[in-house]
Amino acid sequence: MKRFLQLCFVFLFLCCPRIATADDETESLDLLVKTLNSLDDVKVRHALLRGMLAGLEGRRNVEAPQGWSKLSQQLAKSKDNNVRELSAQLSQIFGDRKATELALVMLTDPTADPNAQRTSLRLLLTHQNQEASALLETLLDNPALRLDAIRGYAMVENASAPTVLLGRYPKMSPELKRAVIETLATRKRYAEALLSAVEAQTVSREEIPAHVARSLKAILGDRFVRVFGEVRPIAQDRQKLLARYKKIVTPEKIADADASRGRAVFTKTCAACHVLYGEGGKIGPDLTGSNRANLDYILLNSVDPSYDVPTGYKMVTIVTVDGRVVSGVIAEEDGTRVVLKTVEQPRLVIAKEDIEERKISSKSMMPDGQLEKMQRQEVIDLIKYLRTTEQVEMAK
Repeated sequence: MKRFLQLCFVFLFLCCPRIATADDETESLDLLVKTLNSLDDVKVRHALLRGMLAGLEGRRNVEAPQGWSKLSQQLAKSKDNNVRELSAQLSQIFGDRKATELALVMLTDPTADPNAQRTSLRLLLTHQNQEASALLETLLDNPALRLDAIRGYAMVENASAPTVLLGRYPKMSPELKRAVIETLATRKRYAEALLSAVEAQTVSREEIPAHVARSLKAILGDRFVRVFGEVRPIAQDRQKLLARYKKIVTPEKIADADASRGRAVFTKTCAACHVLYGEGGKIGPDLTGSNRANLDYILLNSVDPSYDVPTGYKMVTIVTVDGRVVSGVIAEEDGTRVVLKTVEQPRLVIAKEDIEERKISSKSMMPDGQLEKMQRQEVIDLIKYLRTTEQVEMAK
C-alpha cells in the first residue's frame, strides 16, 4: 500500500504540474528515483521514465534529483533499449554533459535509428544546444532527418540558416519548400532574407501561404507590404465576397461537381488544420460533425474565418526571449510551460521562462482568403466535398 501511495503522488505531480510547487517537484523527483532504484520490472520502469519525461517536457536546466547519477549509470546498462533511451533523454534534461555528447554523436551515426535521432535532435535544440544547431546543415543530407533539420533552424537561431536553406530551396520538394518558408518566418533576420528572396524571385510570391504572410507582416511591417502587397482583412469585403460565391456555387454547379476532386482540394488546403472523417490536423475544429449541409455556414467560415472565433481557437502569438516568433492555439498550459498547436507542428512546447511576449488575437488560425487562391471549379468541388455525408475516394 505504501508503494502504491508513493506512485500515486509521483504521477499526480507528473500529470498535474500546474498544482505543484518547486518543492513538490524536487520531492517528487527524489521519490521517483528511489522508486526506480527499488524496482526490477522493466515495464514499470519504462512507464515511470516515460511519465517523468512527459512531466518535464519542454524544460531545461532542471536540477538532477538525488541519486540520479548512480541510477542513470545502472539504467544505461539495461537490456531494454527503451529504458536506456529514456534514461539518456532525462540525463540531458538534468544537464549531464556526457549524455549530451553521446546524443550529438548519435545524430551523425548512419547506423542509428532515425526515430531516436529525431528525438535527440529535438531535445538538444530545446536545450538551445549550439553544437546540434551547427550539425543541421549536415543533417539536411540525410533524407530521414531533412524535414526535422529544416524545422530545427527555427528552434535555435543560426546565422547560416537563410543562406543554407535558400541555397537548397530550388531543388526541394513542395513539402520541404513549405517547411523552409515557415521556418524563415519565425525570426526577423530569417524573415528579412526570405523577403529578399521574394524580391529576387528566388521564392515566388505564390509560394508564401496566407498564414506565413500574416506572420511576415507582423515581423517586418511596412517593408513586407511594399514587396508582397497589403494583407487586407477580409472582413472589409465580407458581404461582397459572400454574394460573389453564392453566385458561383449554385445548386446546379454543386450537382455537377466532383466530391473526389474536392477531397483533393481539402487535403491540400484544409487538412493541415482540420479533421474530416477522421483524417487531418487537430488545430481547428473537427468538421465531421459541423453544420456542413448549410451552404451559408460553409461560405461564411471559409470567406471570413475570424467572424466568430471560439476562445479555444483564437490565435496566440508568442515571442521568445531569443527572438523566435510562433503562432498557434493553446493545447495545454500549466505553471511551467505552454503547449501550442501550430500549422507546422501539432505539439510545440515552450517553457514559460523563455516567453518574452504573448498576445491573444481575435483572429482565427485559419488565414483569410483561402477561396481566393483557388480556381472556380476547385471552390465548387471543395464545397461539394464539404457537404458530403460519408467519405469519398480522393481524385488522383
